[in-house]
Amino acid sequence: MPVFDSTARKQALPEPTFRTAPHNIEAEQALLGAILVNNEAFYRVSDFLEPKHFFEPIHQRIFELAGGLIRANKLATPVTLKTFLPADADIAGLSLNQYLARLAAEATTIINAEDYGRTVYDLSIRRDLIAIGEDMVNLAYDAPVESTPLHHIEDAERRLYEIAETGRYDSGFQRFAQALTTAVDMAARAYQRDGSLSGLATGLTDLDSRMGGLQPSDLVILAGRPGMGKTALATNIAYNVAKAWAGEVRADGHMATVNGGIVGFFSLEMSAEQLATRIISEQTGIPSNKIRRGGIDEGDFEKIKDVSIELQNLPFYVDETGGLSIGQLAARARRLKRQRGLDLLVVDYVQLLQGSSRRSSENRVQEITEITTRLKALAKELNIPILALSQLSRQVETRDDKRPQLSDLRESGSIEQDADVVLFVFREEYYHQMRKPLESNREKFEEWLAEGNRVDGKAEVIIGKQRHGPTGTVELQFDAAVTRFANLDSAHRPDF
Repeated sequence: MPVFDSTARKQALPEPTFRTAPHNIEAEQALLGAILVNNEAFYRVSDFLEPKHFFEPIHQRIFELAGGLIRANKLATPVTLKTFLPADADIAGLSLNQYLARLAAEATTIINAEDYGRTVYDLSIRRDLIAIGEDMVNLAYDAPVESTPLHHIEDAERRLYEIAETGRYDSGFQRFAQALTTAVDMAARAYQRDGSLSGLATGLTDLDSRMGGLQPSDLVILAGRPGMGKTALATNIAYNVAKAWAGEVRADGHMATVNGGIVGFFSLEMSAEQLATRIISEQTGIPSNKIRRGGIDEGDFEKIKDVSIELQNLPFYVDETGGLSIGQLAARARRLKRQRGLDLLVVDYVQLLQGSSRRSSENRVQEITEITTRLKALAKELNIPILALSQLSRQVETRDDKRPQLSDLRESGSIEQDADVVLFVFREEYYHQMRKPLESNREKFEEWLAEGNRVDGKAEVIIGKQRHGPTGTVELQFDAAVTRFANLDSAHRPDF
């Protein structure tokens, strides 16, 4: 049996290589020099660059002190800075006075200051990414017993999200002419779309006339008590948007949406099969319970087959994963946008989402606040409307008039604040059935029947909040057997 030679083994192994974190000392020096020579250079980088982004600790301190002086309307020069720094500091063999003087002497021009600032910032982000990667590796090797891989993933997603959301240097002021061009382009697209709407058409004419469609970057909250049909309404809208989709190939080779939209649907409560059954029921007019029980004839089956073939070609994507965190939802939405395109995102519903592990350990109101804030940020980032469903509190049931109000939203402060539009679904018919009197009381029973004729098959969508337009109530037709919302016929449609 051969004897293991540890000496030979050590010689065979390659020497470990140690890599320093990415940095550019020269860029840091050039930027600091530009600031010390001309303090206006500081304002070219101050909206995205912070002291922590510098690699060299003395550079962090110099940038922090210079910024403090400049913001206080004082002059930041080698002379004014040296009084705030240790006089005995040795920087690469130079005294502090010598180092500050060299920075000023070798300064870049103010024109290049922003470019150097971006270089410093980008390298700092790389170092942060390396730190996250190293933490993930170390945690995966030495994970605590109570920690799960899902927690590690969510924590990494949260930290990556925080990096993406802080310190962007592509924001800030823009010329008004650029905003005007964007507004004119939006008007041109609205002119070309069906219904001449600036946003995505919901397929419900009266609702679209009040809202102008679902607007890009808007967070639209659709709320209602159980049994009101909020999931059905969201499904109807999603189907109408996907069915109207039309695209064209642009000069750069990518497919652009011309009409309708590509829909992503996060069904956190129902399975994809249940959602598909609902849509088939809505489009065929065959009640979903009849489909599930198999109580259909040959004619019904042919209808189901024809609708199924049509649905297969719709740009409609469903994610039925339960217990998603807001970070996971955002990551999946970005992936769908990148791979297939995305024009409308539906979330059914907000209270089934989880916040980050950090927020979960606090209270539920703070967790919902994080969720709605990040949904709004995601809508802006992807430049799409997000239709998010929400529950209402039970206090609705204690009032005589059970039409919901903004205060009925669960954790209403954050939801109401972050939402651009808040819609409530209300069906008097639902409550009317609960008020059925005894048939022996003929007078009451006849009044109940008369009221039933008035509310039968009708629903209300109450616009409780709208940043870009009026509030009010839109009446719709509702077929409870197939959970389908539709426009009221012209005889019953209100004038706006």
